Amino acid sequence: MRLYEAVYIIDPVLDEAGINEKLEKFHALAVRNGGEVVAVDHWANRQLAYPVGKKKTGYYVVAQFKADPTALPEFERIIKLDEAVLRYLVVLNEGEPTTGMSILAERPPKPESASGDDDDDEEEEEDDDQDSPPEFSGGRGRRRRVEGPAIELLNFKDVATLSRFLTESGKLLPKRTTKVNARFQRQLGRAVKRARYLALIPYVREHEV
Repeated sequence: MRLYEAVYIIDPVLDEAGINEKLEKFHALAVRNGGEVVAVDHWANRQLAYPVGKKKTGYYVVAQFKADPTALPEFERIIKLDEAVLRYLVVLNEGEPTTGMSILAERPPKPESASGDDDDDEEEEEDDDQDSPPEFSGGRGRRRRVEGPAIELLNFKDVATLSRFLTESGKLLPKRTTKVNARFQRQLGRAVKRARYLALIPYVREHEV
C-alpha cells in the first residue's frame, strides 16, 4: 500500500450531499484492495486562478488514502468520465498536509556571542541559509533576500509560499536570484506546475492597465 493524495475540483453547482456521494464512489474504487481513506478535507468553493471549462469557481476537495497501485487505473478512469469533476490530480503523498500550508522548520535561538565573533557568526548563518529556502520582501523591481524560516517540506497547495518565488508575470524566479539550492529549485518547479494545473495560481498574471 502507498499513500496517495487526490485533489478534486468539482462543479460548484452540486450540493454537499452530491459531492460526498461522488467522493464515496471514487474512494471505494481506490481502496478496494485493502486500502483506507486517511483524510478528506473540504476546501469548499474557491475562485479559480483561470477559467476551467468556462467555470470561474470550483469546489476543492483534498483527500489522502492508502491504496494498492493496481487500483488506481480504474479509479482514475471513473473520475475522467464524471462530467462534474472539472479537474483532478493524484500524486504520491510525501508528508504534505491536506491544508494549503508548507511545513516550516523551527529556527533555533541564536546563541549569545562575545564581541569580535559577530563576523564569524554572520558568515555561518549565510552558509546555513544557502541550504534553506529564503523568504523575500519588496514589490516591483529589485527583490532582496531576507532571513526567514527554512521550508522543511514544500506543499504544492501552498499558494502564499509559491507566489514568493514567482515574478510579477507569473514566471518562476531563477536560482541565481532566489539563492536556493538545486534540490529545492527542482521541488519548487514541480510544485508550481501542479499548482498551475489545479488553477491555484495562474500561468500568466494579468496586469491592470
